[in-house]
Amino acid sequence: MARQSFLTDEMVEAEIRRLTESKYVKLARAEQRMKYRKRQYLYTLRQLEKRGRELEAEGYDEESIEAIAYEEEDNAANES
Repeated sequence: MARQSFLTDEMVEAEIRRLTESKYVKLARAEQRMKYRKRQYLYTLRQLEKRGRELEAEGYDEESIEAIAYEEEDNAANES
């Protein structure tokens, strides 16, 4: 017969506490956070590139976008 091993609730809690305090877990978590931040930055850059392509296809460039931003600010000020 195969031996069955099980953990009691107390054993599980004790192991969680031990692992949470482990310097190796802390090191791995730091690495994981760094990787997640880089991935998030990558996704943001991809989204910005996609939006930039859309704007260029509509005929906008950096100067015309700035002009539109100033027009919107002026319109908002005039409406007040």
